[in-house]
Amino acid sequence: LSVNWGGRAMEGAKKGDENTDWGAVDPTQKNVPGYFNLKPGEKYVDGFESARNNNWYLLTLGARRGLTFLERQKEVDGKRLGVYGHSMGGNLTVYVAGSDRRVNAAAPSVGGSGFRTYPWKYLPQQRKERIHGNVGLFRKTLSFQAYAKKVKAPLFWLGSTNDFHGIMDDTYRTGSLIPHGKVKYAFTPHMNHRFTPEFEVARSLWLDSHLKGGLVMPETPGTKVVMEDGEVKLEVDVRNIGLETLPVEKVEVFYSLDPDPQARFWRSADVRLVGGGLKGGSREDAFSIEQWSTYRAKLEVMRVDEPLFVFANVHFGLKKEVGLKYGRKTKRVAISSMMHTVGPEVLKKAGIKVKGGREELIEDFKADWRDWYVISGENPRHWQYWTRKLSDRKWRGGKGDVLRIDVKAEKGNELVVVMRENFFRSYRGRMRDYVAVVKLEGGGAWVTVKLKAEDFAAVDGGEKLRGWEEVDELGLRGYYVERSAKRKWGSVDWKGGRPVFREMRWER
Repeated sequence: LSVNWGGRAMEGAKKGDENTDWGAVDPTQKNVPGYFNLKPGEKYVDGFESARNNNWYLLTLGARRGLTFLERQKEVDGKRLGVYGHSMGGNLTVYVAGSDRRVNAAAPSVGGSGFRTYPWKYLPQQRKERIHGNVGLFRKTLSFQAYAKKVKAPLFWLGSTNDFHGIMDDTYRTGSLIPHGKVKYAFTPHMNHRFTPEFEVARSLWLDSHLKGGLVMPETPGTKVVMEDGEVKLEVDVRNIGLETLPVEKVEVFYSLDPDPQARFWRSADVRLVGGGLKGGSREDAFSIEQWSTYRAKLEVMRVDEPLFVFANVHFGLKKEVGLKYGRKTKRVAISSMMHTVGPEVLKKAGIKVKGGREELIEDFKADWRDWYVISGENPRHWQYWTRKLSDRKWRGGKGDVLRIDVKAEKGNELVVVMRENFFRSYRGRMRDYVAVVKLEGGGAWVTVKLKAEDFAAVDGGEKLRGWEEVDELGLRGYYVERSAKRKWGSVDWKGGRPVFREMRWER
């Protein structure tokens, strides 16, 4: 049952057809201030400061009525009701799961993370949500952390590591408050409000396992931060997490020194097997054997006066391909470990040695876009490749540096290179995109493109990029559209196959 909590007209609706009618109140997106409101007003319930004057109160009642409708249908087993939602629907999922004991499984995505009115420990300058009314009352009655303490059902959190709304750090912090501890996570690396197939499928498989007796999902991988001999390592233990039917195909470890969870670049660590293996059969027979393994990754710490963040993703093979929306398919499912935060005081006390330095080589493109996120990668015209590497001091550009890119294209086209400043870093300045358009002659020969900071112009005014210091994202695209001004760079009709990249580096 998809609840029309936005109050929009149904598809194919005719004039006079019945639809959601909120009456004198308006908890829809036409009344956005209502999501943060407690005070009385024309569109609100009480004539005094009250949680009932908040949109989420009314929407939660509406969703709970949806559960009541379902359990009254003869086709429905009322003891196996679940709820899930994305973004604002993720918020609503936590509210409903925390207020209705009929929920047997809950799966929010990029929403429902609490502590939105609290400053971040390592980034107190980031602006937090402002409540219209008494903040203490809001925290007691409408904060997600208050609802998490009342969740009775198992919960699966689907996220993306750099989400603007479902903050990764706060998601883990909120999940730790769920009293029964039956919480799993799956975070797609580098993305914002999107998921790759192996993470997206985890939610549907998990819901099926709890509500329809489907495949039993693996447990959360065990992880441990080890600090010895001046080094930091993460150990990933995949023993005893339910591998009878799902073999481990890949273990990834990601870490960062950036305190900003929305903008941080997650470095990929080199992971190696240090103990265990396959027991009772060959790799080809992995679905019917016991598998036990321990993996380890060394983490390069360039500074000890900043916190360290680290987590792991474990990918499991599926017996058969599973279909997803938009025609996508996957033969893998991924589960995330818990995230560890190691404060600078701990790093110093452990005697961690500073290692590594700035590298001029940004990318050699040999690892299949490992440190990038790809949007519409299969589309011959709408492909986009993005990375946050330039925000990491290891690959950050310096004053006077020139960006060099080796690229080849089958046919003549225009390549659009995008620099994005201050990705949700409001404490540093406004978010802004700058573009440079490069003409490619085609013919399949390698060409070297060199770009200075001043070659990039702001899409909303034309000012030149002053330098690389505040660049958070770099994008490679066939075209770019600035919707408010209806301006376009490049061409929506990219000719030939997608471009091939060989090397990206800084030159003095």
